Amino acid sequence: MTNSPIGRRALLRGAAALAALPALAACGTGTSRSTGASVSTGSSAKTVAVRDSGGAYGEALKKAIYDPFTKETGITVQVANLDGAQVLAQINQGRPQVDLINITMMDGAKFIRENALEKLDLDRIKNLKIAKLPENQITEYAVSHSFYAQCMAYRTDAFDGRKPESWADFWDAKAFQGGRSMCNPDADLPELEFALLADGVPMDQLYPLDVDRAFKVLDRIRSGVKKYWDSGPLPGMLLTRQEVTMTTVWHGRLADLVKQGVPVAAQLNGARRQFQGYAIAKGAANLDAAYQLFDYSMHPDVQARLAMAYPSNPSSPLAYDKISEEVRNGLAGAPQYYDKGFDADIDWWLKNEAAVSKRWLGWARG
Repeated sequence: MTNSPIGRRALLRGAAALAALPALAACGTGTSRSTGASVSTGSSAKTVAVRDSGGAYGEALKKAIYDPFTKETGITVQVANLDGAQVLAQINQGRPQVDLINITMMDGAKFIRENALEKLDLDRIKNLKIAKLPENQITEYAVSHSFYAQCMAYRTDAFDGRKPESWADFWDAKAFQGGRSMCNPDADLPELEFALLADGVPMDQLYPLDVDRAFKVLDRIRSGVKKYWDSGPLPGMLLTRQEVTMTTVWHGRLADLVKQGVPVAAQLNGARRQFQGYAIAKGAANLDAAYQLFDYSMHPDVQARLAMAYPSNPSSPLAYDKISEEVRNGLAGAPQYYDKGFDADIDWWLKNEAAVSKRWLGWARG
């Protein structure tokens, strides 16, 4: 299963074709030091089942959130590494295997259309007031806990000491020579915004996207694109093997490469943000425990602890003050970088993703 650090665009594809659903994979209780994050009390439930995407991100969640939560509350966290299509099919069949769902806010909107989520009682998530989340990240059915940024990455040894500053530079194959890689819609949304930014559209005037104009700009770079990546590690591999000099990438995927000494860096000008959130499955068996884990996860201390374990960008602005300077400076959500990027317009993409992805696939085939 291909995982992004925080979410995938293909989560809901193929739900109707699911014939069998896997069982939960249990996650043991933790021994990590707990924080002072408040947790609601009064539940008799001793287990909560949560969906996340597994991999290194799943291990970080276990270390930073699940194990400390178990130690503090006595509630065992069971983890299901299911994709969204599986979770949705389970809920539609009236037998959800998870209580709390870790999901992109965009895919959460798709779940809402399927009546697959519980309407939240926000009074039971008391740490929301402490976290001071932006209002647009709190909805009736899901609340953001973090975001990931899709941006430009490049080899620092490729351009005689120069570094690309904008998407226009990404498109400039004369000044910044070498192959390119861009995202396949199986991994994330088509990168129309980057094309429009390269063509001079101001960042605050991107939406509604001018699709025709974006594809004309994409035409200018198509011959230089050596690979369309469909998994999180692939852009880093292409850079490491010097198959390309520049690529789009999920920003969090660069941290390990830098630690390994690979000469790569990110350019966060024009980065596209997509938010990840929590939602509760319709018919959740352990509703009280789900609210307790939901509440616990929203506290700024807990969000900061996750960011120290994995390059995840907390949605709480207060969390960044609790992260070491070294780690904070490597996050796309750090104060010095935040205004350089923009939020993906979920409403626009919900209406247009299918048509744009179909057109993109035809375009990529030439």
